[in-house]
Amino acid sequence: MSLSIARSFLSEACYGEQELDANSALMELDKGLRSGKLGEQCEAVVLFPKLFQKYPFPILINSAFLKLADVFRLGNNFLRLCVLKVTQQSEKHLEKILNVDEFLKRVFSVIHSNDPVARAITLRMLGSLASIIPDRKNAHHSIRQSLDSHDNVEVEAAIFAAASFSAQSKDFADGICNRVSEMIQALDTPVELKLKLIPMLQHMHHDASLASSSRELLQHLVDSYPSTPMVIVTLHTFTQLAASSLIDIPKQLQLLLQYLKCDPRRAVKRLAISDLKLLAKKAPHLWIRENTQTLCECALSSPYDGLKLGMLAVLSTLSETIAIKQYFNNPAGGSSSPPRITDLVKLAQECCYHSNLSVAAHGVRVLTNIAVSCPDKDIVHLEQDTILGVQSLLMLCSQDESPSSQATLKMSLTSLVKLLKSRPHLSQSAVEFLLGQLHLSCDPSRVLMCHALAAIASHLPVLGDGMLGDLVDLYRVASHSSTDQQQELLVSLATVIFVASQSSLSAEVKTVIKQQLEHIANGWTVYRIARQASRMGCHEFSSELYQSLRTRVASEHFYFWLNSLKEFSQAEQCLSLVEDGDYSGAMSAIAEALRSYQKGIASLTAASTPLSPLTFQCDFIKLRIDTLQALSQLICTCNSLKTSPPPAIATTIAMTSGNELEKCGRISLQMKVCMDDFRSLASRYADLHQSSFDADYATLRNVELQQQSCLLVSHVIEALIVNPQATSFQEFGTVGSVQTESEYERRMISVFNRVLEEVEGLNNKHPPVSYLHTGCLCDAVIALLKVPLSFQRYFFQKLQSTSIKLALSPSPRTPTEPIPVQNTQQLTLKVEGVVQHGSTPGLFRKIQSVCLNVTSTLQSKTGPDFKVPLDSKTNEIEQRVEPHNDYFSTQFLLNFSILGTHSVTVEASVVDESGIEWRTGPKTTVSVKSMEDPYSQQLRHQLQQSAAPPPPQRAAYSRF
Repeated sequence: MSLSIARSFLSEACYGEQELDANSALMELDKGLRSGKLGEQCEAVVLFPKLFQKYPFPILINSAFLKLADVFRLGNNFLRLCVLKVTQQSEKHLEKILNVDEFLKRVFSVIHSNDPVARAITLRMLGSLASIIPDRKNAHHSIRQSLDSHDNVEVEAAIFAAASFSAQSKDFADGICNRVSEMIQALDTPVELKLKLIPMLQHMHHDASLASSSRELLQHLVDSYPSTPMVIVTLHTFTQLAASSLIDIPKQLQLLLQYLKCDPRRAVKRLAISDLKLLAKKAPHLWIRENTQTLCECALSSPYDGLKLGMLAVLSTLSETIAIKQYFNNPAGGSSSPPRITDLVKLAQECCYHSNLSVAAHGVRVLTNIAVSCPDKDIVHLEQDTILGVQSLLMLCSQDESPSSQATLKMSLTSLVKLLKSRPHLSQSAVEFLLGQLHLSCDPSRVLMCHALAAIASHLPVLGDGMLGDLVDLYRVASHSSTDQQQELLVSLATVIFVASQSSLSAEVKTVIKQQLEHIANGWTVYRIARQASRMGCHEFSSELYQSLRTRVASEHFYFWLNSLKEFSQAEQCLSLVEDGDYSGAMSAIAEALRSYQKGIASLTAASTPLSPLTFQCDFIKLRIDTLQALSQLICTCNSLKTSPPPAIATTIAMTSGNELEKCGRISLQMKVCMDDFRSLASRYADLHQSSFDADYATLRNVELQQQSCLLVSHVIEALIVNPQATSFQEFGTVGSVQTESEYERRMISVFNRVLEEVEGLNNKHPPVSYLHTGCLCDAVIALLKVPLSFQRYFFQKLQSTSIKLALSPSPRTPTEPIPVQNTQQLTLKVEGVVQHGSTPGLFRKIQSVCLNVTSTLQSKTGPDFKVPLDSKTNEIEQRVEPHNDYFSTQFLLNFSILGTHSVTVEASVVDESGIEWRTGPKTTVSVKSMEDPYSQQLRHQLQQSAAPPPPQRAAYSRF
């Protein structure tokens, strides 16, 4: 019964379930460990990794591992094996064991068992713990002793432990290297054991002398044992050692290329190719031209397709790096003849039309990278070869649904898109070929081609109109069944149509898409298409799709989510109908949009749950609402120049104050208020950007554009009205040179440039404020409103999830109870934290360090009422810590010399690999009560008593 309770504790808590604390879960598992039934004991042991994942803090992990160590010490071999597996699965939690000595003592006691299997399990347990006990001499001695065992299981376990300790401990690696060398070279050592001992040498890289002696031994083994298994294991160990020590990579490249060129065994050649690819990824800058040339010659002379494919894969990896430039750059006084240097191009051209499609795809990839990276070569010839190679591959692969053909097609299309981005003049013919091939291809190939067409049209929007007709015709006949491939094709085709239409769908296109969706598409497909329409700015169409989906969901949260999306789309559709110069129409459209946005934000709030709070979505929409209100207020302010002209004495007031802007009356003050509002909005957009650590790059760029639009409006107000003399246009002068990635970004930057040109033409003209200035401001507002807002991926979907969980000690017994501390002492606040990830950690950015900021403020004072210095009231300390295995810990010394209640706030933020700080939270607050220490209190009472006047003595005559 206890294990079922523990399973419910450790399972994912659903919405509304009560999660119990870690101690309760540990107690239930402990009951299972103490059970008399072996099955319940094993089940309890295997539940511990879930416990560590859910409560990853040292106090619980230390207690749990001590209990597991007791099971390991007292249980049978099967239980020991279960504990070993749990330890290996929980490797990143091992450093949180506080009582390492006690844990090791309980585990190590089994090493003296008479059972060789128990000793073998213990050795593997010690090897799994090598990261926390790298220099324990008793463990080192036991491993060395077990290498001489006559039991094969124990020897294999000793080899595993020795390899683990060698990777962690320099002393152990120095001591074991000679012992391993003797065993490998001994005649009585079986070959199978030698094959297991050799990989241990890859960890002998702690210093140059150790690495050098290991290389000499490996070189001796390669020369002395020419059998295929020995050569394969030795060469791979050679490569791993070189990749770790770095200084021997050039020698290793030459050795591998020598075996690739001269050794006739295909297994050895395959191993050499695999290791060459590893070194190509690890250190492409160390590949000199001769290395690449040798690899090309081997590929040209190889009659085997499998080997040629492997060598081309290495060359395609190299062609994306600096190695390709080193290959084509002749060194001064180089002796290589010019024809020999084109072997790489010759090889790629031959392979483009190879009968093996994978070989042909890699040939196309190499040609593409050469054409993109080396423009000084015969570029026209290479461009044509690449285009023809891609076209031949498309024709061969587009009708084959096999996974290998689809992988080849994807690689060739990726190469085509990469070439067209750097050579736009080739795009027209390539797009025409793709459109023609779409009608003849199978459904999976059509999906990949649609992705390629969408990428091309996003980069070159001028091609969109040309492909729209063919795409709509294909959509009419695209789907005849409701299979997954057909559903994916509907989404991909709709996406290309949206990209090609550039947010302006015609009635015919809408009708065609709706007919297909009504007959064949399921609800998820319709939602995905609506989501793409919102991303591309087709808000009228997306609103209709969300409207049709609202009643097809099974949860009220989903209903409110779809309803909010419908309202947002309707709001943006209202804004897209604004016409140039129609200022009253713009205000009406903004008012209508704000009504829809207010309805939408209410539905969005109702759609949020504790597990999915929709924080980014709510903040983004609130900012959008405030931005629209600020734009509406700006138009009203501009109109006030007509509706509320300056009074007759405005000129006198301006001359008296020396401010020429006072001639305009109340509009001057209103414009300053508007300018401050837009700067405040820009600051809030910056805060939203800084808190969106898990957002994709397109979403962050969208937030940046919203921030820049607010800064632009405030800049225009300042340049035209508030302070024309002190305004500079250099800050916004480079927006035209930014490389745009989406149609929305392209339109926004076009609006920015046009507005800046108009403002620069009016700057310092017609002072102080004229109708030209207010008209320019209103035109800028309308231009910004007419760009359809793009709802990017992070608004709908979170691909990366990162959160931080903090634990403070000392912690109060109850949340409302303060932590007591004496005012003459300092409080040591220990902050522990765990970084928790989703299914794809580090997809967009990774955490380099965690910044912890601790501040304390005086809430209420209980001591004597006298003036307290400000620095005595507060503590403010900041520390940066680097998490190790997603765990970090640090301590703060806080001073509470002022008696009273203090509030201590700990806020965490993360710093990514680029050094950018992100305010991810969380923020934790505890109360601290500073009390007077007993000695000071006693002294104070004594002083008070000595200072008090003595009590009056009763005189003898007082009774009379």
